[in-house]
Amino acid sequence: MQGVSPEIMVHKLNVHPEARPVKQKKRAFGVDRNRIIKEEVEKLLKINYIRPVQYPEWLANVVLVPKNNGKWRMCIDFTDLNRACPKDSFPLPRIDAMIDSTSGCELMSFLDAFQGYNQIRLAPEDQEKTSFVTEQGTYCYTVMPFGLKNAQLTRDWSTACFKNKLAKTWKSI
Repeated sequence: MQGVSPEIMVHKLNVHPEARPVKQKKRAFGVDRNRIIKEEVEKLLKINYIRPVQYPEWLANVVLVPKNNGKWRMCIDFTDLNRACPKDSFPLPRIDAMIDSTSGCELMSFLDAFQGYNQIRLAPEDQEKTSFVTEQGTYCYTVMPFGLKNAQLTRDWSTACFKNKLAKTWKSI
């Protein structure tokens, strides 16, 4: 998948210069959960959302979170990395203002970017900071993964960048 061009936007990790990298001790999973992790890793490798890495300074664990449908979502425990990054500030959009902006429109459509976080590339110099360990090996993200402290802000900022384009499209239809 293409996503947002890196020439337009990338997500950068603002790691505090005095922060020491942390390597989490690998968690053990049972056979069934390791199979789920393996399948997800293979899928992410195939679509180039992750890549293998050999000697990362930062290392996190996989966390499996149950979904409502009985399946599992693979997440990464970025607790240590998030502690090392100061919180950025960006005003969240007001839902009432968004709804008001649609008044008078005859036609309206909603766009939902598939895996929205993953549509934004991660800065190359920050990719290995997102490293995680599995039974199959060690990998890092090439796209902005869910779970990073300021990822939501980057996503909101990207939405704000395209706001005028979206508003014009609404009005021209």
